[in-house]
Amino acid sequence: MKTAPGYPSRLLVYTTPTCPDCLALKNWLSRQHIAFEERDLTDPEIAAEAKSRTGVRVAPISIVGEDVFYGTFQSQKPGLMKALGILAED
Repeated sequence: MKTAPGYPSRLLVYTTPTCPDCLALKNWLSRQHIAFEERDLTDPEIAAEAKSRTGVRVAPISIVGEDVFYGTFQSQKPGLMKALGILAED
């Protein structure tokens, strides 16, 4: 992974255990060596927190700073790369 300097590294990801896009997102983040905090949307309190923060009830949801991404992994990936300062993938 090649990243631009000065980009935020904190990433929060809301997921569910059986979501294929959640798994794809987590696998990609791991391959990119990007640390993230994961929260399980099957917990009602976590689901309420995610809905309150983002206004959506889908999985996965990714938050980088003030940027919120949701929907399929492929739809999130370009925005995540920009928000995380990923210039190119290995």
